[in-house]
Amino acid sequence: MTPAHLILRTLAGCILWTGLAAAPLSAARFDLSTATIADINDAFDAGALDAEKLTRLYLARIEAYEKSGPKLNSIITLNPAALETARALDVERREKGPRSPLHGIPIVAKDVFDTFDMPTTAGFKPMATSQPSRDAFVIRRLRDAGAIILAKTNLSDWFGTYSLGGSTLGGQALNPYDLTRVPGYSSSGTGAALAAWFAAAGLGSDTGGSVVIPTADSALAGMTATQGLVSRKGMISSSFSSERGGPMARSVHDVAVLLDVMAGFDAADLTTAQSLGKMPAEPYASFLRVDGLQGARLGVFRDMFYSGPLHADGLKLIDAALADLKKGGALLVDPVSTGLDVPAAVADAALASYERKFIQNHYLGLLPQDAPIRSLDEMLAKAPDIVKRGTAQANAIESLDHHAEYLARRENGLMLRDALVDLMDNRRIDALVMPYKTRIAPKLGEDRPFQSINRLSSYTGLPTILVTAGYTPEGLPIALQFLGRPWSEPTLLRLAYAYEQATHHRRAPPTTPPLPGEVFEY
Repeated sequence: MTPAHLILRTLAGCILWTGLAAAPLSAARFDLSTATIADINDAFDAGALDAEKLTRLYLARIEAYEKSGPKLNSIITLNPAALETARALDVERREKGPRSPLHGIPIVAKDVFDTFDMPTTAGFKPMATSQPSRDAFVIRRLRDAGAIILAKTNLSDWFGTYSLGGSTLGGQALNPYDLTRVPGYSSSGTGAALAAWFAAAGLGSDTGGSVVIPTADSALAGMTATQGLVSRKGMISSSFSSERGGPMARSVHDVAVLLDVMAGFDAADLTTAQSLGKMPAEPYASFLRVDGLQGARLGVFRDMFYSGPLHADGLKLIDAALADLKKGGALLVDPVSTGLDVPAAVADAALASYERKFIQNHYLGLLPQDAPIRSLDEMLAKAPDIVKRGTAQANAIESLDHHAEYLARRENGLMLRDALVDLMDNRRIDALVMPYKTRIAPKLGEDRPFQSINRLSSYTGLPTILVTAGYTPEGLPIALQFLGRPWSEPTLLRLAYAYEQATHHRRAPPTTPPLPGEVFEY
């Protein structure tokens, strides 16, 4: 090779190497249907997306599938200032950087969480204009972290008579996986909205399963944390003993990110004083590991397994989930049992029908003087034809101080909680696993099917998280449940995340397909 040829070859090599070094090795792909909050932040950081564009993508989906198309009826109120807020957060990001991983992330909230800029209606038509003066504690925390409250979601009517998953104000919420079925019960609108990816994540509230039921029926991840970890200030509730707000999302990662912001002490809800010294020093999201099942001892809690033809498809999916847990490195202690008739004990621990009057009058009495309703007495006087019978019955209870049946039920719930904790301690169990339920979501207009509700976490105050375990032949999701000791959220999140990442069962619903612009490379 002549010196001239050598020089030319060297120059050509330098040019080729420079070109390779300048070009990206691979383009990142963004898909709105599967994007986690971490994926969104990656696109933000790369300049391929901003909060305004993201909000417009979600608003386009709401326009296509909420107001037309299948008309899911998942939303009661859209935030008219959402785009303005997004633009302001984009400016702030450019000038100062993000406040948190939630900076510029659109969130939906069940319409029981107070918002100073939108009515809080509980889905009850006579409260359509009920405007609180302040945000709920968790709403304020989310806004302070930079989240955009995009919409208030439909729900099972808190006060009025309506079919499952619907309200006198918002109508009937529909399940995107099957438009003839409900998307869960009380937090139904949050379930449907997130399944159809109208927002990145959302809030539900749980009295007797109202976070976990729509999580299961809408193929989501959702958590109710230990009672006392998340403040209920500014939440319309039905029980001061069992009410909990909870994060819901399409991934365990996003549940953890929301919980990081929602959890913490609030002097206006002194149950949160129990959390002092119990919360981890590191963010909940830091506990997520793909190998998180390795070495875990999981108790298969067959006290909450039902049998029979109606459960067969769901049980088949749970059997497969148990096998996947073993493949992931978990040791299954199967079975474990309290020795109690657990379904009967759970049924005898319900407290909301006794406590409803007192907690609801407390909330209503704090509303501004011009609120349409400020007590249950006023509600019954103004709307007697649509108030549900349970509300009227609860309003007749004068006192709980010496109410024998109520006090017995409280003791029953505490006994069940202690029995579950003792079981985990005695068997050295990291968490209990079980199906959340093995019956699919009911048809519109049907009542709750027998053996289709699991209120174990709701009535004991123990933390739980759900993850999709697969779909029945009808295309309806079934969820796997992890239940733990008080304050074991880091463990539950780690276990659920590892299972989710090993299986990737969740799939988008067929009735709300992607729209143009939702998938791009950068």
